[in-house]
Amino acid sequence: MQTRNAMPEGGGSLTAHRPVIHGRRGMVACAHYEASLAGLRMFMQGGNAVDAAVAAAAALNVVEPFMSGLGGIGFLLISRDHGRERRVLNFSGVVPQKGVPEAFTPENHSVGVRCPLVPGNPHGWLTMLETYGTLDRATVLAPAIELAETGVPISKSDSRYYEVNEGRLGQFPTSKAAYLPGGHAPRPGEILKQPDLAGSFRILAEEGLDGFYRGAIAKEIDRFMKESDGLITAEDLDSYRPDWETPLSIDYKGYEIVTTGPNSNAFQVLETLNILEEFDLASLGHNTADYVHLVSEAIKIAVPDRIKHGGDPKSYDVPTAGLLDKGYAAERRRHIDHARASVVIGERYTENPPSDAITAGNPSVYTSGETTHFSAADSNGTVASITQTLGAGFGCGVVAGATGFLLNNNIDLMDITGGSDSKLLVQPGKRPGSNMAPIQVFKDGRFILSIGTPGSYGIPQTTTQMILNVLEFGMNVQEAIEAPRFRVMTGSAINMESRISQAVRDELASRGHDVGLLGEWGMEVGGGHAIAADPETGVLMGGADPRRDGYALGL
Repeated sequence: MQTRNAMPEGGGSLTAHRPVIHGRRGMVACAHYEASLAGLRMFMQGGNAVDAAVAAAAALNVVEPFMSGLGGIGFLLISRDHGRERRVLNFSGVVPQKGVPEAFTPENHSVGVRCPLVPGNPHGWLTMLETYGTLDRATVLAPAIELAETGVPISKSDSRYYEVNEGRLGQFPTSKAAYLPGGHAPRPGEILKQPDLAGSFRILAEEGLDGFYRGAIAKEIDRFMKESDGLITAEDLDSYRPDWETPLSIDYKGYEIVTTGPNSNAFQVLETLNILEEFDLASLGHNTADYVHLVSEAIKIAVPDRIKHGGDPKSYDVPTAGLLDKGYAAERRRHIDHARASVVIGERYTENPPSDAITAGNPSVYTSGETTHFSAADSNGTVASITQTLGAGFGCGVVAGATGFLLNNNIDLMDITGGSDSKLLVQPGKRPGSNMAPIQVFKDGRFILSIGTPGSYGIPQTTTQMILNVLEFGMNVQEAIEAPRFRVMTGSAINMESRISQAVRDELASRGHDVGLLGEWGMEVGGGHAIAADPETGVLMGGADPRRDGYALGL
């Protein structure tokens, strides 16, 4: 993992706008500096990476409630003992028992009280804390409670989220009261207090999971849902449990890439890397026309496999082994035309794809909107990588009664047409396919990198590019995050940051790419955060994305 001092022609400068943060005892990298500080406080109090991760997860609910929170869902990828032990905790929520196709319309599929999954985040946070943490709940949740009670100053980027979603929040009295003080979106510099949210965190700190899933919070959600014609019931909450799972992994040029399995769609990252493995990417130059074309074509090949095969393995036999087989990658690799852009089906299931679009393969014969990502690592070799979400910005738009937190809208990821052959057809107890994809990378069995991003269907694309920035081009974590990015869309469309040169964009257009621009720094291509470890010294290195309010902190 050596850092190069110059970017090959076509990619612009490798000079990062922020330093890499170094630490020996602990490191945390989050999408907001207050959440990173909450994690750092745990290290200062003698806690480990899991304590820091849970503190950061809770604080993120307060400082960026439009991204994640108590009403959301997520995934944990954890490694311990410097990579010798690796596990996944899947707390991605489930469809409530009343969640049948007939319960949904296009109008309530993504907004309102019908589209939330049963929240998984509280169970996920406390399960990881009880399993691997060292500090008590009250200590770990204290920063979130303090932030909610004393208030959070609204940043310029935060204010844009509130402003854009003012109409969404204004539809619901509980949301309007919580997030539109004075009847309008909070402006930069205003202080937003969230006393009801602080109360919910106090219940969680004092009563644990019982307080949320069976006690006062569950009763309030149940009451509010009945009053609002929602779907989640007290029984749904009481019966919810997260799952410990085995991670997926592949070898990529001597590096072991480890991530979450289905119902996470992170296998798209692994399949894309498998397709690219036989190419000398470094020789093409970073973000040159040849490089962007090749990587985008590999992404287009993996996308239809994600659309066709992604889903809940409890409801459908996901052919994971075939999707990640090197022979399957070789077969799919033949679809790449180095001179011409192909057409991709789109970002999600459709009954009428373009006639010339790349279709999904048959891996069974090879058996051989908004989100946040953050990581914490400690000197004992524990690394916790978490991606969590509410779905769209501010989730379903509804604060659950007097709880002070928003509910997710992740049923929007599922299909509601009765009789559809989509693997994501909504069904009670089912988990949707999720694009959350926390990644850890190992070399010779030892941890060297944790990386991930928000970005909806763009998550697997951005994550792939950041991994390649490190492994193929020797960038440090901050450079890998800041480097210009692109995102394959529907058909032959590809959107990219304008820091990728005009000459590159012109060459891509000549190959049939429909090139769109996202500005110099586009939030549409995510907000990555990463922690790396020097394999020789064990020093931890953190990086955070200037596309958001993220910072890494260490000691």
